[in-house]
Parts: sequence; structure tokens; C-alpha cells
Amino acid sequence: MFLKISGLVVFIKLFLFWLWLWQLKEYHTGRFRAHFETQKVKKIFSSFWRLKYPKFTGKVAVIFLIGTLLAICWIFSDFSLILLIVLAPFFCSLLVLLIQIPVVFWRKTIIAKATRKRERSKNLLVIGLVGSYGKTSTKEFLAAILSEKFKVLKTAGHQNSEIGISRCILNDLKPEHEIFVCEMGAYNKGGIKLLCNIAQPKIGIITGVNEQHLATFGNMENLLSAEGGEELIESLPQDGLAFFNAKNEYCLNLYHRAKIKKILYGENVKLAGLENIEGAKAVARQLGMAEEEIEKACGKIGNKFPGIEIKKGVNGLNIIDATYSANPTGVIAHLEYLKVWPGKKVIIMPCLIELAGASAEIHRKIGKKINEVCDLAIITTKDRFKEIKEEAGEKAVFLEGAKEIFGKIRDFCQAGDVVLLESRVAEELTKLLIKDK
Repeated sequence: MFLKISGLVVFIKLFLFWLWLWQLKEYHTGRFRAHFETQKVKKIFSSFWRLKYPKFTGKVAVIFLIGTLLAICWIFSDFSLILLIVLAPFFCSLLVLLIQIPVVFWRKTIIAKATRKRERSKNLLVIGLVGSYGKTSTKEFLAAILSEKFKVLKTAGHQNSEIGISRCILNDLKPEHEIFVCEMGAYNKGGIKLLCNIAQPKIGIITGVNEQHLATFGNMENLLSAEGGEELIESLPQDGLAFFNAKNEYCLNLYHRAKIKKILYGENVKLAGLENIEGAKAVARQLGMAEEEIEKACGKIGNKFPGIEIKKGVNGLNIIDATYSANPTGVIAHLEYLKVWPGKKVIIMPCLIELAGASAEIHRKIGKKINEVCDLAIITTKDRFKEIKEEAGEKAVFLEGAKEIFGKIRDFCQAGDVVLLESRVAEELTKLLIKDK
């Protein structure tokens, strides 16, 4: 009996780990598969022992309950305990995929209801935002500025999927709303077209495109179709208007090809990333807002540099917290931003994922920028450490444990120095580095 109970505990631990991973990848098979293309098997299983578990939503609870019941039946039917443990990831993945069947029908119902409600809002102006990066920042800036003059609804957080947008329309859209600022995200060709069918934008913004999700799209043609803005442009009405980030080569290329009224923005910004607020200003001008109104709204926006927060660190350190998300363009922009800070400059980051065949070259570019800007780079994963070190040289070191990294920072830095936390940094490390965390 003791062995059976012990086996069940191990199975549940493994099952929760794989369920966490599926949830992390938003139950998207392409993103789940891409995880294995960038993470070595040894690292995947070593992270299992760190007790990863999912957020318990209704969907997770159903999958977990069914999986646990199946495991109990297996154990008390005297089948092999070892085989049960080995099959844990397959049981979890099978249940995730099976439960997607009723989810698909539920999703179609929600989308249909949201589409009908949107169609009834004849006077609603919808502004759709797409891109590999910059969507959320530009959305927040734009909603804040337009709210000075209009009744504005925006999608919340990363509420950019078909269900997220549909729920926003069903739950939050009111008759008094004049403008809907809608962030749109997709991981496959045709995904943005579906979102446009729901939200029906008249204005489109392409905030910036890179290879960040190349692994999930399969190739650049698919990525440029959806995340790159082609489907958004094709979905706009004849009297629509499109805005393009002048600092991005893919946006510029689409701008020259687009046969619609179009505007470039951000040409004159000095620091990469600040074009997001310039894009928001450009849209506001086109909607009739005066410069005084725009500047008044901008004055209320605290942090105009997207994706980062400046925090006080221990021992007088300055911490730039950029752990919200990560993409190649953002990492380079944040490293460029480090130049304005005095003292020693340190970056702590894992290697980036979902870059497919572009991964090696992108990490070499990051390494080159590290060599140009930083005094020390602590890389927390080994996936592309070799490529970073090729360009960054002795400035780049691999350290994985939070206490080990903290010890290195404590010995290397002094009061007034700056540490950039980029992408997914362990919460244990942020607690050690940031005051009152």
C-alpha cells in the first residue's frame, strides 16, 4: 500500500508539472512543441523537481480530477507503477487534447455572440493593434490619451485572443463607448483575420515585427501574414487607416506595399521603444485631438518607456525590471537604455525561446550588444549561451541558482550600479535583489 500511495504522489507531481507547461503555453500545440525545440530534455525534467504547478482554473481542475481518478484506478488494478509514472506526460497531454473538443464548440458559441453584439454597435470605432512586440504598451498609451476626449474601452492585459476579445466585447462593451482599442495576438496564419472578423477594426496599427514567435508560425511567410500585419491591413475597410512603426524594417516593407491610407510614426525618436507613445499620439491627432489635449494626457502617464519599471534594489542598486515579457527587439532596446545609466551595468536573463532557425543569430546579436554596453551578463539558461558568449566574451557567465547569482551581484556591484532583469527571472532572485519585494 505504501508503494502504491508513493507512486500516486509521484504521478500527481509529474502530472501537475506537465499541466503547468500546457497552461504556460496556453494549450497551444505549436507553442508546446516549440518549447521542446529550445529546451534540452535534461533541463525540462530538472525543472520538474522544482514543484511547478498550474493556476487552478475550471479547465485545469477538470483535467486534474480525471487524471487523478485514472491513476487511482490504474494503481489499484495492479498495473505497473513505473509504467504509470513514465506515461504521466502522455496521459496529461491526451486529456488536454480531448478536453479541447468541447472547448472548441464553447469557443465558437462565445465568438458568435460577441460578433453579433459588435455588429449592433454601428458607431463604434475599433482600433486593432498587431505585432511581435509593442502591442500592449501602445494600447495602454493610446487608451490613456484618447480617454481625455472619448469614451474608450480597451482589452485588458494580454487579453488578445479570440476568447479574450470576445469576452471583452460581451462583458465590457457599453452603448456609451465610442472607441474600442483592441490588442490582437495570434500564433498561426489566419489568426488575425479571425480576430478582425470579430472586432471589425477601421484603424490598424502594426507596432513592430521580429522572429520572436517564428517557431509557432513555422515560417516567416505565416508570421508576416498574421503577426506581421498583412491580415489586419486586408481586413480594414476601404476608408480605413493604417499606422506603421517607421523603426521596424518589416513594418516599412508592408507600409510601401499597403494600398490603403497609411501613416508612418516614430521616425525621430532617439531611444528604441519610445516610438510606441509616438504611435499613440499619431492616432490621436488623426482622430481630431489637439496637441494640448495629447500632451495633457501624456503628462499623466508615469513610465513612457514600455515594458520596464525602475525599482530600488538592495545595497543601493538600481534595478530595471523588464520581466514582463521578452523579445529580441525589446532586449536590444533595454540594453541601449542601459547606456544612459552611470556605474557598472549588469544584465540577468535566460536565453529567448520560440525563435526557431533564427535563434543562433539573434543570440549573437544580443551578445554583441552586451559586449558594447554591459560590464557583466549573467545568463540563466544554457540553450544559446554559447552564441551569446561568442560575442560577449568574458563578460558573459552562466549561473542558474538564485543565491549563486545574488552572491555574484553582491561581490561585483556597489551602490549606484544598475542591474537589468530581462524576461523570466526566478522570483526567488527578484526577492533577493529588490527592496520590499
